[in-house]
Amino acid sequence: KPDNTAFKQQRLPAWQPILTAGTVLPAFFVIGLIFIPIGIGIFVTSNNIREYEIDYTGTDPSSPCNKCLNVSWDSTPPCTCTINFTLEHSFESNVFMYYGLSNFYQNHRRYVKSRDDSQLNGDNSSLLNPSKECEPYRTNEDKPIAPCGAIANSMFNDTLELYRIDNDTRTPITLIKKGIAWWTDKNVKFRNPTGDGNNLTALFQGTTKPVNWPKPVYMLDSELDNNGFINEDFIVWMRTAALPTFRKLYRLIERKNNLQPTLQAGKYSLEITYNYPVYSFDGRKRMILSTISWMGGKNPFLGIAYITVGSICFFLGVVLLIIHHKYGNRNTSADIPN
Repeated sequence: KPDNTAFKQQRLPAWQPILTAGTVLPAFFVIGLIFIPIGIGIFVTSNNIREYEIDYTGTDPSSPCNKCLNVSWDSTPPCTCTINFTLEHSFESNVFMYYGLSNFYQNHRRYVKSRDDSQLNGDNSSLLNPSKECEPYRTNEDKPIAPCGAIANSMFNDTLELYRIDNDTRTPITLIKKGIAWWTDKNVKFRNPTGDGNNLTALFQGTTKPVNWPKPVYMLDSELDNNGFINEDFIVWMRTAALPTFRKLYRLIERKNNLQPTLQAGKYSLEITYNYPVYSFDGRKRMILSTISWMGGKNPFLGIAYITVGSICFFLGVVLLIIHHKYGNRNTSADIPN
């Protein structure tokens, strides 16, 4: 039989709370009074964020990008299209430009595993001998692929340029391509192979580009600190999305003058170099301009959730208070007759 101990004989001291009206009702009212103001604040903050979205997939025959709908990975010359649009309201603070994809399942198990983190971290042996997880994008023509895997092979490669139109004059908007990746990704997880850092061509010698890429990894950018495995567009793409409809940061538009908005209300044009095919799997492509707040980008769900939970708790508190007031003092003891 079990030993005669407090634990095995279940004699440990225990505390079992007794839920009474005096403890439950204040808890419901306190939760309601706290959650509702927080939810209203978050919801108002989210609604104050400016956001503008353009779908440039080109499925509509009247779209300027319809001519590029059936583009392939290796189309030469690349297809370009221009979409004109008007901003009704100014964007006051820093503006973040995103690209958005729909019906693209980056969360598929084999897709997520199809990468070699050692190779991406600059390990020279993994560079020439990638992990078997990268199959079937591990080698091509008997040469190791750098970077290997399905994630890298499907990297988004449309080019988006923004112009302001003022009196038929197009002025380019400065788009900043650095600072869009997580600091830990840029400085810890992704490193170029060790060796002569000024000669990436020599560092990647003996490897070949991913099948769908038009150029090798050491030609992603002309700037040395944004080239190879540490290219920030590449790093952003390699952080896979959890849902089939997602957006990823593409460029930053910084506010230069505190007296002028970052993007004034008016006419603009988006010039697209259309390289990324999505029509074959019924995908959609979008360009999103957005400001942010202390809580991040536009997302009304959190505010609505707080308001809903707070309202339910407050309503239940009122209902239980009425029930307690009406029936709580009733004598429930049974009189036993003599």
